[in-house]
Amino acid sequence: MVELTYYPDDVLLHKAAPVEQINAEVRDLVNEMFVVLREAQGLGLAAPQVGRSLRLFVVSVPAEEPRAFINPEILETSVEEVLLEEGCLSIPGMYANLQRPAAVRVQAYNTAGKPFTLGAEGMVARVIQHELDHLNGVLFWDHLPERRRERLQKKYRAPQSVRS
Repeated sequence: MVELTYYPDDVLLHKAAPVEQINAEVRDLVNEMFVVLREAQGLGLAAPQVGRSLRLFVVSVPAEEPRAFINPEILETSVEEVLLEEGCLSIPGMYANLQRPAAVRVQAYNTAGKPFTLGAEGMVARVIQHELDHLNGVLFWDHLPERRRERLQKKYRAPQSVRS
C-alpha cells in the first residue's frame, strides 16, 4: 500500500513523468490512492504525493463522481478567478488563500485508457488545478508572494515519517 509523501521529499519538487501505459499496475496505484485519499479525508491526491513520479491524480469531492486523471492537461481556464484557502496533504497544517481560475476544461485518460474532456468549476476546478500543479513540481505555497511563502516554510514541521 502506498503512503503519503511529505515536503521536502524530492519527488514533490520535480515534474512527473508521463504514464506510458495504462495497465493493471497503474489501475492498482489509482485504487490505492483513493484509499489513502479517503483515509486522509482529502479532496485530491497526485501520484508524487505517494512517492510516484507519474502524471496522474485522483479527485473525490463530495456530491461529485470520484475520478482519476491520467496524463492530464488543462485546455482552458476561466478569466474569472476565486480566492479560497488551500492546504495540502503533503504539507499538513499549512494553509493560505490563493487566487485561481474559477473554472477549467481538462483533458485526460481514465483507468480504461479512454480519453475524456471535463469542464469543471467550483471546488472540483480548484482541486484539479492544485493536483496538476503537483505533477509539475509546484506546491500551493509556490503561488504566494515570496515573503508569505517563506513565513509558511519557516513554520512548517514535517511529520516524523518523511522519506528522504
